[in-house]
Amino acid sequence: MQNQFSRTQLLLGRPAINTLHGSRVAVFGVGGVGGYVVEVLARSGVGAIDVVDDDRVCLTNVNRQIVATLSTVGQFKVDVAEQRIRDINPRCHVRKHQTFYLPEQADRFDFASYDYVVDCIDTVTAKLDIIRRCHALGVPVLSCMGAAYKLDATQFVVTDIKNTINDPLARVIRKKLRQEGIRKLKVVYSPEVPVESIEQPEISCRFHCICPDKDMRKCTERHTIPSSNAWVPAAAGLIAGGEVVKDLVRLAGTMRIRPEDEADNPAAVQAEASARRYLDDYQARRRAEVAAARQVQPED
Repeated sequence: MQNQFSRTQLLLGRPAINTLHGSRVAVFGVGGVGGYVVEVLARSGVGAIDVVDDDRVCLTNVNRQIVATLSTVGQFKVDVAEQRIRDINPRCHVRKHQTFYLPEQADRFDFASYDYVVDCIDTVTAKLDIIRRCHALGVPVLSCMGAAYKLDATQFVVTDIKNTINDPLARVIRKKLRQEGIRKLKVVYSPEVPVESIEQPEISCRFHCICPDKDMRKCTERHTIPSSNAWVPAAAGLIAGGEVVKDLVRLAGTMRIRPEDEADNPAAVQAEASARRYLDDYQARRRAEVAAARQVQPED
């Protein structure tokens, strides 16, 4: 039976889709890059997605963030992301974490339960903590480096952090990880030399912050306001999301298994069982939602 994942199944095979249905991925940061990562995961059929972000949609996000439209300005990004995921795949179990990730909040997250973690945040301390925890637990992690101050989306690549150049964020992370003995980290980054912003105080958030009320961080508290565009963060996020999907399937050993080989392939059998658990979980959640809705209905 055809469904929203049929075209992907034609490319990757049914066991690969089953693998994705039974996977749980956490995305830290749902902005310009992270929003497109979530888009790929949702459209690829990942069964459970954790979205972590504390920001509300700001008017200045509309130029590059898929969760940002004029109608979503002021809403929390995790709420918009959840609705978008459910519009694409209602069966996906979305866990929202409306928080700015810091090491002291790590106990709120069960890193061992994730099949993959995607780091799309721009705070060095938080990035390092996420990477450390995934490394210690053996959880696959992909870290996204800088996407601001860039113009050429075609230069983005997936590589190890030791190969990065012309990226100030990657340089800091690389140095810190080397000091801690962590030698490998898969990243999405561009070797393009960053361009300088054209300073214009009359439109700069540095002087005219219009962030929605109650946000933890104000633009006026930042040292610099990154300049950006619609295509570079999107390309980085799409590349990152695709890499996660391919890694999940490759790690499971279910890439491009043909229908006639499924019954005798242990990886395919395991993936089918995982997908069935995903479906059972969805059906249980739906029953709970229906029961809860009946309880709050007014009496006749």
